[in-house]
Amino acid sequence: MKKTGFIAIVGRPNVGKSTLLNSLIGEKLAIVSRKPQTTRNKITGILTRGETQYVFMDTPGMHTPKTKLGDRMIEQTNSALAGVDAVILIVEPIAKPGDIELGLIEKIKKAQLPCILAINKIDRTNPVIIGDTIKAYAETHDFDAVVPMAAIKNKGVDTLLSEVDKFLFESEWFFPDDAITDQPERVIAAEVIREKILRTCDDEIPHGTAVVIEEFKEERRLLRIRAEIFCEKATHKGIIIGKNGAQLKLIGSRAREDLEKFFGTKVFLDLWVKVKENWRNSDVLLANFGFNNTDTE
Repeated sequence: MKKTGFIAIVGRPNVGKSTLLNSLIGEKLAIVSRKPQTTRNKITGILTRGETQYVFMDTPGMHTPKTKLGDRMIEQTNSALAGVDAVILIVEPIAKPGDIELGLIEKIKKAQLPCILAINKIDRTNPVIIGDTIKAYAETHDFDAVVPMAAIKNKGVDTLLSEVDKFLFESEWFFPDDAITDQPERVIAAEVIREKILRTCDDEIPHGTAVVIEEFKEERRLLRIRAEIFCEKATHKGIIIGKNGAQLKLIGSRAREDLEKFFGTKVFLDLWVKVKENWRNSDVLLANFGFNNTDTE
């Protein structure tokens, strides 16, 4: 009998949610960066093994929003908790739950959802701190399982998956057996480009960038993509482009490499940079850029 289930991956920004999703699926679906609040949308990753199909939902990091974009990111996380069968709460090995973690635990309790506590980044600490973290969280909630892990090294991921198995139900699958995401190809392309902006520009620009795919055309042995990169200030535009366009060329080169791996074909990538001041607080621009009030697509 086939089994399936929807599982939300939640936690504070930069705790490793996207890294875990990518490790589970075996493909780069969610962008990964050292910068917090990297994931803006609810990304669905689908893993099919044998008679079992797991549907994981990577959510934006829970934080205190300062813009309308931030408000919509929080809405994404709240909506994810409303329609899943279980939750994976990812935390770092710090022996004191923060307000964000305590808030998420209260939401999980209120929704009466099974919850697995995943203590990530154990490769950066020692067994004593891991033990103290487990004890501290055990005082806040009766978790269904606790799994220490290092998602970036794929350590503990199979154990986590075996715990998730307990909350699946018998059903026909909701997606084809070869599907890995429900996100449109344009969304994946935009996310890949935005990741390369964050990584290439490092700490020079804030998160005030958005990527919109204006053309996504499949030709014979070639995928033609034209993308517009929006930033909030003219100075940010200069940083993204760089001297003689060097920075933008590097962003394009790195993005094209990942896109060709993902789509399995040659990619012609055409990038343009434009300024839209304060777009993160504009309902119209947020809608135009694909950040709707609930689901993004």
